[in-house]
Amino acid sequence: MPSKEKFSYKDYLEPEIMLRMYSQGAFPMADEETGIINWYMPEKRTIIPLDKYNYPRSLKKDISESKFEFKFDTDFFPVVKSCANRNSTWISEELIEAYLRLDKLGFIHTVETWQKGKLVGGLYGVVIKGAFFGESMFSKVSQASKAALIKLIEHLNIKNFTLLDVQFMTPHLKMFGAIEISFEQYEKLLLNAYKIDCKF
Repeated sequence: MPSKEKFSYKDYLEPEIMLRMYSQGAFPMADEETGIINWYMPEKRTIIPLDKYNYPRSLKKDISESKFEFKFDTDFFPVVKSCANRNSTWISEELIEAYLRLDKLGFIHTVETWQKGKLVGGLYGVVIKGAFFGESMFSKVSQASKAALIKLIEHLNIKNFTLLDVQFMTPHLKMFGAIEISFEQYEKLLLNAYKIDCKF
């Protein structure tokens, strides 16, 4: 972790340092009340194994009947704003600005779910080499975010990514085969992912 004696609060939101923090396994979240952005490195980490994920049968049927259209990296801003648009959110305006700087450098990627010409769901994350650090997702219609997640998993496999980090376990993620691992195991997966120069 970078020393607090060398870096100010604002420095931690500069692209170079954000990427350094992500590469070490940390991720940022803003406090809903104060807006202060802290970096977290939990002892247990949740991942979706790209070679052992689960594709729920009910989701296959819903996707086939929904007439969803999927796009990648069309426009990051409406995706992150939609992710932040909820009663309780860790995605502050200051953090959105920091992500926009990363997006300009090509480190942010989106999977978007469209229906009848409208953005109805999606997700975004940070990419470093063969690792995708999933940050948040949203859904405006039923199954739109789940559909985006399965398309992300399929896409990462096609592009030979080795790590899909989803931070914390939720029932939503567990249905896709998400598992919790120790941070020591997670670090090994990070090192392996950094040996691969993937292009999203």
